[in-house]
Amino acid sequence: AAELEYESVLCVKPDVNVYRIPPRTSNRGYRASDWKLDNPDWTGRLRVTSKGKTAYIKLEDKVSGELFAQAPIDQYPGIAVETVADSSRYFVIRIQDGTGRSAFIGIGFTDRGDAFDFNVSLQDHFKWVKQETEISKESQEVDTRPKLDLGFKEGQTIKLNIGNMTSKKGGAAKPRVSGSGGLSLLPPPPGGKIAVPPIPPPSSTAIANHVTPPPVQKSSNASNADILLDLDAPAAASKAPVSATTDLWGDFSTATSAVPNQAPQQSNWVQF
Repeated sequence: AAELEYESVLCVKPDVNVYRIPPRTSNRGYRASDWKLDNPDWTGRLRVTSKGKTAYIKLEDKVSGELFAQAPIDQYPGIAVETVADSSRYFVIRIQDGTGRSAFIGIGFTDRGDAFDFNVSLQDHFKWVKQETEISKESQEVDTRPKLDLGFKEGQTIKLNIGNMTSKKGGAAKPRVSGSGGLSLLPPPPGGKIAVPPIPPPSSTAIANHVTPPPVQKSSNASNADILLDLDAPAAASKAPVSATTDLWGDFSTATSAVPNQAPQQSNWVQF
């Protein structure tokens, strides 16, 4: 895993001053006023990098980029990087070489913004380290918990109760249609013919109540003959020339007047 880790650059500041500081004789913090601020011991470039969970403060030459000193940091704030009590632009770092020797030196920035960026880059890195540590702990706790076996055992079955099932054809049951008389009629089967109900025969009561109209009495033979002769008269007259003054409807008036008035007869109709 260490071979797969790559080094990333967190912050680069082109101007940084390095100071030799006296050893701390008490528990109080470092003070930048005790240093020779006007005469720094070394001036160069500062670069903050990270590889895995460890951050590195590298002091390099401005021109060649040669490494002057390096301070590995595994915790911040901690003993590897400390702030001074009287200024926000100066820090005390612990540098180490490859043989395991270490020393404390002071660094300072001319611009206060550069000191702020240096401080924030270290804070962001170790905040990410803390989050990664918590996530790894949670994953390990999940792995150690007993896992629930929710699969079906051999021969185990379940029963599902589903209501309002539709028919096999996918259609719901059709409601019954109620007629005007309150009788519920079933719908006809699909593809079948509707049978017409037979007409019931008339009952004897209806036949008895039926009244037939009386026959109309005919007049005498002479009257019938006169009516027929009068009706034939217009046809015979049509053959002869008719003057303009002749009334075409006179024959019909004659035929109507020739019918004798019949005496009113007693009717057998039932008056409603």
